[in-house]
Amino acid sequence: MEPMDITGEAAWRGGFEASPLVVIWEVTRACDLACVHCRASAVPKRDPLELSTDEGRRLIRELRGFGHPVFVLTGGDPLLRPDLETLVAAAAEARFPVGLSPAGTPLLSHARLRRLRDVGLGSVSISLDGSCAQVHDAFRRVPGSFETSLQGAGAAIALGMRLQINTTVTRHNLADLPAIAALVAGLEARRWTVFQLVPTGRATDDQQITPAESEQVFEWLYELSLTASFRIKTTEGPHYRRVVLQHRAATDRPGGSGGGRFVPGLNDGSGFLFISARGDIQPSGFLPLTAGNVRTISPLEVYRNHPIFTALRDPDRLQGRCGRCEFLRICGGSRARAYAATGDPLAEDPLCGYQPTEGGRA
Repeated sequence: MEPMDITGEAAWRGGFEASPLVVIWEVTRACDLACVHCRASAVPKRDPLELSTDEGRRLIRELRGFGHPVFVLTGGDPLLRPDLETLVAAAAEARFPVGLSPAGTPLLSHARLRRLRDVGLGSVSISLDGSCAQVHDAFRRVPGSFETSLQGAGAAIALGMRLQINTTVTRHNLADLPAIAALVAGLEARRWTVFQLVPTGRATDDQQITPAESEQVFEWLYELSLTASFRIKTTEGPHYRRVVLQHRAATDRPGGSGGGRFVPGLNDGSGFLFISARGDIQPSGFLPLTAGNVRTISPLEVYRNHPIFTALRDPDRLQGRCGRCEFLRICGGSRARAYAATGDPLAEDPLCGYQPTEGGRA
């Protein structure tokens, strides 16, 4: 499952050099699903080298040096950790806004969510990659996942938690997006996060839509955002920010992006920090470049000073069309997708078809 940014924009203060806005901890790679696009290439059994409960508590204490970033427990399926309530309680005690990205399995029950809420869980993000069981379950490769995901979403709302729905756009569900949007509205979700596929883990290039189709999706999302009951954001699709700004410049209509707010410059390694199940420190779950391990070095030191992270936070290092683009400081392109396509995280994003204007960036 993948990340969530429920509070997001309100915490941004103009830069990410010292602290990330979002910290994701992949507490396990174990999962009972076998999704065709899985970033983590999740497996049925837990890894004995996962961070232990005590190591998790120590990690949370260390992360307090960042202030109060949004803290999301993901996987795999974090519900497979029997100590999950302990970890959530520790994060809540550290005054982190705590989110959870569970898998759509029978473990996603009202009773478990209630226990997690009672120890400090505030937000839940649930993936729906189709508007019906036929589409979603084919994606997740386990019959019944659609229904358990819907039940989990209903339980989160009933328990008073913030609900986010995640959808990964691929060739198989591109035409289903309007129906998924209607479903998101019916679930009373606060946010719909639309993921642009990164071919890493089990995800492959043949699942990817084209740059032209990506642009059409963003145009449609902008129009939807003007009237939607939920906010809209993209993950690994920062060029949606360009589309919003272009529309604002061309019309007198306010808003867009479900209220018009997004975080300029938020990207892999820039305002974003990922800790793997084994403690590896990476720019994001989609950009598997390891810059250290929490068992031997502070994540604060790595995030602030490691060359991988400092390069990713320097837009002047970007290459190709991203490096020439007038929107590079707002967007910057998906660094994870650039790496997946070329082996260079500073290369241009191949899913963005925008051609920078003559004269390029400001």
